Amino acid sequence: MIVGFWIAATGLALVLFLTVHLGGVGMALVDPTAFEVYATSLHHQSWLPWLEFALLAAGLGHPLLSLQRARANLQARGPAAGPLRSRRQGPWEPLAALAARLIPWSGSLLLLFLAVHVLQLRWHRPSAGAELAAVLAVLQEPWCLALYAVAGAAAGLHLLHGVESAGRRLGLLEPANAAVLRLGGRGLALVLGAGFALLPIALVLSPAVARVAGG
Repeated sequence: MIVGFWIAATGLALVLFLTVHLGGVGMALVDPTAFEVYATSLHHQSWLPWLEFALLAAGLGHPLLSLQRARANLQARGPAAGPLRSRRQGPWEPLAALAARLIPWSGSLLLLFLAVHVLQLRWHRPSAGAELAAVLAVLQEPWCLALYAVAGAAAGLHLLHGVESAGRRLGLLEPANAAVLRLGGRGLALVLGAGFALLPIALVLSPAVARVAGG
């Protein structure tokens, strides 16, 4: 029970970060100059290293706790048991079932992306006013652009199952509100997944972003 709670808590903390992060980076498409001001201000906040440490702990703790829970479930069900299947019917259910089966793969891809992203843009943080230039320099590499886009799609697929699972583990998913929570979770997964998958491509194609990044 405690492990399930922390899986849900760390997962929802990461979802909150992704939502704020998408809004922050998405600002670059609307007003690239304002984004540079925002990024510079954010990077000079004294609390940012503590937040980054907490996010790193959540990002590593979430998969480790999930692996522990999966192993315990497998031992409890026995080696001959097949995967659990949902009996619900609906247009979303085949995709939701696929997302549940692909959780280990989408999670592994996201961990790989996190490592690459940190090394590229956070290990040596861009100087003030050079954030967009650093981002575009990364995304102009075809393999990087593909990785960022695919990782965004993987995040959406991961959340398609994960948000509902978190609600269940926290005791929030009840018959009276199950339909609303599922719909909200799937909508959030769609917005974040599509947002992070399409944003890198939009940044590369935006003349305004290229103009500000070029100085």
